[in-house]
Amino acid sequence: MNRSCPRLIVAALRGGAGKTTLSVAMAVALQKQGIPVVPFKKGPDYIDAAWLSLAASRPCYNLDTYLMGSGEVVRSFSRHAVEGAVSLIEGNRGLFDGVNAAGQFSTAELAKLLNAPVILVVDCDKVTRTAAAMVMGCRSLDPDVDIRGVILSRVNGSRHAAVIRQSIEEYAGLPIYGTVPRMTDLPFTDRHLGLIPPQEHDRTQRALDRANVIAQDYLDIPGLLKVAESAAPWSVDAFPNPANPDQRGEEPVTIGVIKDAAFQFYYSENLEALSDRGAKIVEISALDEKSLPDVDALYIGGGFPETQAGRLAQNDVFRGSLKAAAEAGLPIYAECGGFIYLGESLTIGDKHYPMVGALPVAFGMEKRPQGHGYTTLTVDQKNPFFSVGTKIRGHEFHYCRILSQKEDDAHTAYRVLRGTGMDGQRDGLCKKNILAGFTHLHALGTPQWAEALIGTARQYRNAEQNKAACPPLKKGDAGGF
Repeated sequence: MNRSCPRLIVAALRGGAGKTTLSVAMAVALQKQGIPVVPFKKGPDYIDAAWLSLAASRPCYNLDTYLMGSGEVVRSFSRHAVEGAVSLIEGNRGLFDGVNAAGQFSTAELAKLLNAPVILVVDCDKVTRTAAAMVMGCRSLDPDVDIRGVILSRVNGSRHAAVIRQSIEEYAGLPIYGTVPRMTDLPFTDRHLGLIPPQEHDRTQRALDRANVIAQDYLDIPGLLKVAESAAPWSVDAFPNPANPDQRGEEPVTIGVIKDAAFQFYYSENLEALSDRGAKIVEISALDEKSLPDVDALYIGGGFPETQAGRLAQNDVFRGSLKAAAEAGLPIYAECGGFIYLGESLTIGDKHYPMVGALPVAFGMEKRPQGHGYTTLTVDQKNPFFSVGTKIRGHEFHYCRILSQKEDDAHTAYRVLRGTGMDGQRDGLCKKNILAGFTHLHALGTPQWAEALIGTARQYRNAEQNKAACPPLKKGDAGGF
């Protein structure tokens, strides 16, 4: 079956050109007009996706052919695109930037895969007619990429805008769908990983309102909507929704997810993969709650524990309850920020903050990235969740490194084939039923993950229920001891 699937990719010549601000502005403006938007983010990004999700008032989904493979990208897009709604896809980096000279895994490749028209954001700072040459270069490098128009960003006045507009329209043959001036009051603020996440932004609604003003004042929203509506119909016959609830009739397992200002990095698809399989998700705040609730497993994603280190350290009662649960064998899967939180301590400058202490490692924040980019791991040691021999594709971006590791019964589960991990060779620290590391994985690229987390949670719950039903005999109990 073919269905109407308006869609649009917002791309740029480089990272940092304003794609996220303009994508959020489009999403807010369309929503204000009563036009539903389904947001997508190309690449392994959490922060841009969080802002797009807020702007569209629905989850944002990541599309990454390296992490997921082309088939799963198409399947996920088909599952989440809504007939009649605009699928707004924000690219990453430059349009043709991938992992090699061929542009593999680039936004351009995604545009061709989804047969989606592209709007190119051009940063006009300190250029005029050269902007036309850059746009022409993009058109000629790969004519199969359907570039439909341009948005001019950081324009310095009407004369500057007029020269660039005329050059692009005359030489590149493309229309201009927006002229955005240089602004000092942009609604979003940068930090080392990009924009400050909405969970830490103290004026979220004001930022979205400002984005809407940008759209109304500087973007051709009706024109952009027509481009999206001109996209070819999308076939969904071969990609049914992957409904995989647990059919065994058992009570659903409960999986806790620590989600607050410190831990924010969760792919929507990862949480869906758990709920699709029948798990009950319970959100937990490590900042505010006094004890870990009764759960069968725990998932701690990445985030910015360094910005909340004081509050995390002060909540010692919660840290103590989590450590006790870990020592009792609670299955815990943690990534990056979650890995740091499970360690002994976090050092930031000359300040030292106690963490949970469930893993025998101490961490320190550095000024430069310690690991950045896609990762490939192979499982070569026993662990709670993955079979030996499993290959995992993920990504990492962390400024933290391990300062010290105590001799303990902990061991690593992964050999690093690409990336940095803990030390350039290993990642995935295990102790009891904990598996924690710097790599983030995507559930659609590693489908074993959700099944394993749920399966281990069920084993733990059954074991705990058996303990409660059959307490150990004491001296003097029946049996003559």
